Amino acid sequence: MKSRTKANPSVATVWVRTASARYPVWVGSGLLRQAGRRLQRLRPGCRRLFVVSSPRVWALWGKELGRGLRAAGVPLEPLLMDDREEKKRLATVEKLAEELLRRGADRGDLLAALGGGVVGDVAGFLAASYMRGVDYVQIPTTLVGQMDSAIGGKTGVNLRGGKNLVGAFHQPRAVLVDPRTLNSLRGRDYRAGLYEVVKCAVIGDPALFRFLEENLEAVLGRQSAALASILLRSIRLKARIVTRDEREQNLRRVLNFGHTFGHALEAVTGYRRLRHGEAVAWGMIAATRLAERLGRVPPADAGRIIALVQSVGRLPALPRVRPERVYARLAADKKRRGGALHFVLPRRIGRVEIRAGLPPAAVRASLRELDPPRAAR
Repeated sequence: MKSRTKANPSVATVWVRTASARYPVWVGSGLLRQAGRRLQRLRPGCRRLFVVSSPRVWALWGKELGRGLRAAGVPLEPLLMDDREEKKRLATVEKLAEELLRRGADRGDLLAALGGGVVGDVAGFLAASYMRGVDYVQIPTTLVGQMDSAIGGKTGVNLRGGKNLVGAFHQPRAVLVDPRTLNSLRGRDYRAGLYEVVKCAVIGDPALFRFLEENLEAVLGRQSAALASILLRSIRLKARIVTRDEREQNLRRVLNFGHTFGHALEAVTGYRRLRHGEAVAWGMIAATRLAERLGRVPPADAGRIIALVQSVGRLPALPRVRPERVYARLAADKKRRGGALHFVLPRRIGRVEIRAGLPPAAVRASLRELDPPRAAR
């Protein structure tokens, strides 16, 4: 893994190497301005770059990206979409594909996703399916996008029955991470991304966990040195896991810590009450309490995990939803295998395990502990 580029020593490079692709994740301030030059080297002779984004993100960062592209002679065409979770559907992909066709897009063009996780997932699936596959790059502007969802080639959209149930693995040609875009995030959205950083620390990086415990004020304050540290450690962890397990056959499943419960909570609250990261945070609390109830994690480690999650910020209170309703939603989770529901549970800080066949009573008890009166409001 190469950590710095010769052309710009302030840009770190983390490589993702899978059976189907090898690509860089560039991390550095000012990368939006450099995007044109880097993409021109990545895809010499690229005819056009179609950028899928949302109106808000495009208003914030589209001009800066466009200036860098024009300077490198790369024609730019924006494709704007609604980036709310409820619009992460096949209908949105179809609408974008029809627009690409109308503009004459073909495999000689390049797609890019400029935005958060919804834009990245939709644009990635669009790239995987349009003309049976075109090249694309990820330019994430949210914390969860930069350290997680833009890396690894998982794309997809939601069905009424659950999240990301229609999709494809389609690796990007590159990922450009400009930490400056995080300054435009609302506080709640930034904190929602930090919960995913906590997830990375719990599943495989005890040093990152300690860093968060000791430097959370600097991280919450978006200080550049602290941001660089958490971004690079999280990206390196994700790259290592994806390199070893591209299609989520085994190891990569540990990245779902907090997501089994989290996806069910998102569904029962109509994808409107919780940010994705907030749902994952509640999911990590539930999974940790379940692991402690089953004697799978030392109480001291369970306490530290829950304390760090709660220290990131106040989570929105959950509505009074019967545990049986959430449990029923778990049955639709795409992480079921062989008819059994699998949970990612912590064993200690830095190590998790995947368990199936857990007692339903224990799962429901962990859900009951997410009682609204106990939630910070």
